Amino acid sequence: MNTALRIVVADDNPVVRAGLTALLSSHEDITVVAEATNGHEARAAARDHRPDVILLDVRMPGVGGIEVLPHLVRTAPVMMLTYSGESETVREALRRGAVGYLVHGEFTADELVAAVRDIRRGGPPRLSPTAAASLTEANTQLPTPTGNSPEPLSQVQPDVGQSSSYRSGFQLSRREAEIMDLIAAGMNNQQIAAACFISEKTVKNHINRIFAKLHSTSRAEAAAKWLGTAPGSHPGRS
Repeated sequence: MNTALRIVVADDNPVVRAGLTALLSSHEDITVVAEATNGHEARAAARDHRPDVILLDVRMPGVGGIEVLPHLVRTAPVMMLTYSGESETVREALRRGAVGYLVHGEFTADELVAAVRDIRRGGPPRLSPTAAASLTEANTQLPTPTGNSPEPLSQVQPDVGQSSSYRSGFQLSRREAEIMDLIAAGMNNQQIAAACFISEKTVKNHINRIFAKLHSTSRAEAAAKWLGTAPGSHPGRS
């Protein structure tokens, strides 16, 4: 029989902590074993309770989430759960070992519960839309999940910043454009499904429509056209 998933919630806002604890504890397979209001308390809670997952805010008094993150990932997987969606903060959290980054207001209660369960099973990184967009804006790739030592974020296409003028003519829907950004960032279907909180089958359906609109037969070809690096990639040109 599986033991309950043990979680530490670290956030300086007492209302957020209480809400998260009540939400997560309402599920029989999840237990919040400790709460923390800053990085020092989070580190002590991780050491004393050895949780399965740590939910960590970015901005807390004293030692914040980014500062304590490298210490916490030695004990348990850490998912950032915060109001802070700045691009550099997202990238730095992933560099330092976070296995996911969710921005408040961009996920449902059920999606949060699914995310923490997936982390325990070693699933792909979970990113809410703002966090996913931060990677594509900076032209970076998700670190490969390798336990407590994620690989550094790496460059994908050097000319992505020059590509925005190409995109409007492709007539992709908002969701298709989001998925195309993630493809260009190097994500596979499983990672895209996790980032967008949709099934892999839905991802495949979107990709089929994207390929048709971009007149492409492969991810590489579609990405090159999307980023404006392929010859004749401007919409309307053959």
